[in-house]
Amino acid sequence: MDSLITAAAHALAAGDPLGALNRVALRDDAPALALRGIAMAQLGDLARAKVLVRNAARAFGPKEAVARARCIVAEAEIALASRDLGWPAKSLGAARATLEAHGDHLNAAHARYLEVRRLLLIGRLDEAERLLDGFDPTPFPPASSAAHELVVAGIAMRRLRTRTARAALVRAGRAARHAGIPGLTAEVESAARLLDTPAARLIMRGEERLLLLEDVEALLASKALVIDACRHAVRDADTVVPLATRPVLFALARALGEAWPGDVPRDTLIARAFRMKHADESHRVRLRVEIGRLRALLAPLAEVRATKHGFALAPHRAPELVVLARPVEEEHASVLAFLADGESWSSSALALALGASQRTVQRALDSLASAGKVQSFGQGRARRWVTPPMPGFATALLLPTPLPID
Repeated sequence: MDSLITAAAHALAAGDPLGALNRVALRDDAPALALRGIAMAQLGDLARAKVLVRNAARAFGPKEAVARARCIVAEAEIALASRDLGWPAKSLGAARATLEAHGDHLNAAHARYLEVRRLLLIGRLDEAERLLDGFDPTPFPPASSAAHELVVAGIAMRRLRTRTARAALVRAGRAARHAGIPGLTAEVESAARLLDTPAARLIMRGEERLLLLEDVEALLASKALVIDACRHAVRDADTVVPLATRPVLFALARALGEAWPGDVPRDTLIARAFRMKHADESHRVRLRVEIGRLRALLAPLAEVRATKHGFALAPHRAPELVVLARPVEEEHASVLAFLADGESWSSSALALALGASQRTVQRALDSLASAGKVQSFGQGRARRWVTPPMPGFATALLLPTPLPID
C-alpha cells in the first residue's frame, strides 16, 4: 500500500474526511475509490459514497477477499446512515466472517456493531443482545470502544436498564474524547441527552405528568397496576396481559384506567371503544360482550365491576392504577417517532421497522405530509421522508421497541 493511501486511511480513522480527499481525490484505483467513498459518507453525501464504495468492490480482484469484505462493511454503514434497512444483512454477516477468518478483527468488530444497530432500529432486541453477548472490545482502539458502548447503551435504554445505559454512555464519552473524533463525541452526547428528556406520560386520578426513562423503569418495577398505552398491555411487576392485537379491549381498559377509582358511563365507553357518537341497543349489547372478554383477560390482575352508570376497574393487589402513555399522542405517532431521529427514511424502511405494510405506511406519510408534519425529497425508490426532531421528547425510546414483558 502506497504512502498516500496509508495517509488517507489514517485521516479517515481520525475523522478528517477532507484530509483524506486531499490525498486520493484524483485517483481511480480500487483502494482510492474505497477511501473516497468513506470520506464522502463522512461528509454526508451518501448517494455518491454508495456509488464509490460499490465501484471499489468491483475493482478489487477475486483474490482480494478482505478488501472486498471491507467495502461491503462500508456499504452497509452507508445504508444504515441512509436508513436503507432492506439492505441484505446476510452480506454483512458473510463479510464479518471473512474478516474474522483473515485476522482483521477490528473491521469485523465494526461489522458486528452495524448488525446490532440495524437490529435495534427494527426492534429485534433479543437478536441484538445475542450478537453482542460476550464480545470484548478491550483490544480495539478508542473509537471502536465508543461504538461498542453506544450499542450497549442503546440496548439498555430499550430494555429500561437506565443505570446500565448511563454507565455505558460514560465509558463511551471517555473513549470518544480519547479518540478525538468530534462526530463520535457528538453522537455520544446526543444519546446521553435521551436519558434526560421525557420518554412517557403518566396519567393518574385525572392528573398528568411527564416521566424520564428512569421514572418509567421505576414505575414498571413498582406495585402499581399499569395500563401501558406505549405497548398496549396491562401489567404489574409480575404479570403482563398483552392487548396489542385487541384494540377494542385496550381502548376499554385505558378508558377505565384513566377514570380510576371512579367508573365510566356506558355511552362513554361505546364512544371510546367503537368510535360511535350515538349508541343504540346493538352497541350496548356489543359493549357487554367486549367487557366480558376484558374481564376474563384481566382476571389475574383486576376485576371489571358493573356500576349503576357503567363499569369500573378494581385491582386485586395493586394499591394504585395508572396509565402510561406516549409523551405526545396523535395519529400516526409511531411513524413520527422514527422520523424524529432527524434522518431521512424511505417508506420501505419505515414499513420494515414498524412491522406494517408499505401501503399502510405510505398512507400515513401522505396524511402527515398534507398536515405539514413531514416532507419528502427525491422520486421513486430514491424518495425519502424527513421531519425535524420533536424538541424535548425522547419518543424513540418507547415507541419503536417493546417494553420488557418478563
